Amino acid sequence: MIRGEFCIFSEHHYSMKKIFPLFLLSFFLLNCTKKEATLTEQEVYAVLDKFDQGWEQKNADLVDSVLSEHYVYYTQSGQPFDRKNIIATAGSDVYQLQTMNREHLTLQIEGNTAVVNTIWKGKGFYHGEQFNDKQRCSVTIVKHNGVVRILAEHCTPIK
Repeated sequence: MIRGEFCIFSEHHYSMKKIFPLFLLSFFLLNCTKKEATLTEQEVYAVLDKFDQGWEQKNADLVDSVLSEHYVYYTQSGQPFDRKNIIATAGSDVYQLQTMNREHLTLQIEGNTAVVNTIWKGKGFYHGEQFNDKQRCSVTIVKHNGVVRILAEHCTPIK
């Protein structure tokens, strides 16, 4: 009986010798995968500039190109305005932007996410009604698989 137990132990030891290198290889492959680069200040401002350029040029495709698939805009009343509606508005004749500018106040980056605090000023017409807005906007920007996009935006009027 003791001899049989020794044989079982030897077989177990032999199979561990086979499995251990596979375990090590798996461990190194999982830990050596390329980590995504941190979001940079330049990337944040570039995506915001492209977004604003899309609005100024009434270029819905350009606006679309910088929005996350999960983008949401929270209106002044706190209601969500989804990505599809933002893109449609950007290219629509119901929204006519005469002037606009954005002042970047602060930027916080943590890993692949940034929150930008801006002041947005714009004049124009929306559904035939004139507007002259000055808003404080909080814009959330993410970097995923190397692509930088705007995830969310919330603007509040400044009186």
